[in-house]
Amino acid sequence: MSIKFPLASLLCAAAFATMALARPPAQAQPPAHVQPPDPRELQDKARELTQFLAARKFDAVVSYFDETMTAAMPAAKLAQAWEGTIAQNGAFQSIVTVAPIQNVQGYQVAVVTSKFEKAELNLRWVFDSKERIGGFFIAQVAAPAASANKWTPPDYAHPSSFHELPVTVGDSPWQLPGTLTLPNGDGPFPAVALVAGSGPQDQDESISGNKPFKDIAWGLASRGIAVLRYSKRTMQYAEKIKLNDAGFTVNQETVDDARAAVSLLSARLEVDSRHIFVLGHSLGGTLAPRIAQGDPQVAGLIILAGTTRPLERVLVEQTKYIASLQGKLTPAQKKQIEDTQAFAKMVESPNLTADERLDVMGATIPGSYFLDLRDYHPAEVAAKLGIPLLILRGDRDYQVNQEDFDGWKRSLSGRPDVTFKLYPGLFHLFMPSSSPGSGLGTPADYQTPGHVVAPVIDDIAAWINSQLNSQLKAQKPSVPPPQ
Repeated sequence: MSIKFPLASLLCAAAFATMALARPPAQAQPPAHVQPPDPRELQDKARELTQFLAARKFDAVVSYFDETMTAAMPAAKLAQAWEGTIAQNGAFQSIVTVAPIQNVQGYQVAVVTSKFEKAELNLRWVFDSKERIGGFFIAQVAAPAASANKWTPPDYAHPSSFHELPVTVGDSPWQLPGTLTLPNGDGPFPAVALVAGSGPQDQDESISGNKPFKDIAWGLASRGIAVLRYSKRTMQYAEKIKLNDAGFTVNQETVDDARAAVSLLSARLEVDSRHIFVLGHSLGGTLAPRIAQGDPQVAGLIILAGTTRPLERVLVEQTKYIASLQGKLTPAQKKQIEDTQAFAKMVESPNLTADERLDVMGATIPGSYFLDLRDYHPAEVAAKLGIPLLILRGDRDYQVNQEDFDGWKRSLSGRPDVTFKLYPGLFHLFMPSSSPGSGLGTPADYQTPGHVVAPVIDDIAAWINSQLNSQLKAQKPSVPPPQ
């Protein structure tokens, strides 16, 4: 069975770092009288399967799959997924360890920790009672609890100047855990709601030890601005969404919860309800105009790396770019590009239906998601909003490129209440790119610990304060000249 959600991250390289390729049906259980396989034999088999993958013997791996897995992950698709893993994490080097077998819902699970050139990954093999593969996952090795992500406060954050409160965003059945970061003092303070990119995201937008949303929250709060961040629905309720994704769109994924976050801020006494801004990153930036559309509580938008092109076309370009980093394309990489192009054509087909299932990098997404986006043009919607905008991009961002930045400019240039800023040397997370050269960055940038750079934080804070000042001037009554 192919996984339905979380949505493959179209704008975030995390999609290539952590993949759920297929999974066994949650309700399936082997008969109680069946003797479980020998754990040591399963460990050996998991080791052998991993070695087959490393040798690109995909047909040999698939020969161990059950019927459901064979249909969901044939050899060509397995090869495509493996090449994507190599593109993100470098060449396979060795098996580090094979963990003791675990029983999960009647299945026997073997986890093979393997060393790649740039990272360690867990290859999770799920065996049924007949020792066939009923599920397969690839995921990054979690950081040890003692070093729990290596995040430390950036120099521009001053924890003594603010405090944090746990909050709940939204109503049942989609309540989301969040954190409100408040400057110390009486307030009321201007406030920002942070809206994350595509795929399942925690409230910090954590990836490989980096926490860009925590950087932003602590940085802005140190400058007198309240910040609300929260986990995405696709993170908090992944299993629930998997069971029923009918009619799923970006409204359920992002928009509805972002508006609930704005509503929460407007109800807080510590917040100046006249000055609530939405900051969207990646897909969150793309959707920021829709979030603000018709919501008078939003005083302005801050768009970080938001695309203006259709998501399916962005995915095609990203796939081509990542494949090109390895030099000459392998047959599997060519097939991956062809499959992504075929997916884009399906999305753009006039025959696409809401209940049709589209395969995207191993994830299955309902047609409703893309039908909803078909007539949404973020820059055009933004042009019709009567609120100020700040639009930012890093010049080494290969995911949201200059074409997207120019798309915002074409629709919004000439407006005095719109500001554009381009940052040299930064990639998609607004952190310095560690990739060699001066061109676009690579997925390896995500593996380097860093922080959103101080100039970005300062520019956002200065822009918010300038909006407050301009609004105060506009509200100040004119004084008649003396007679």
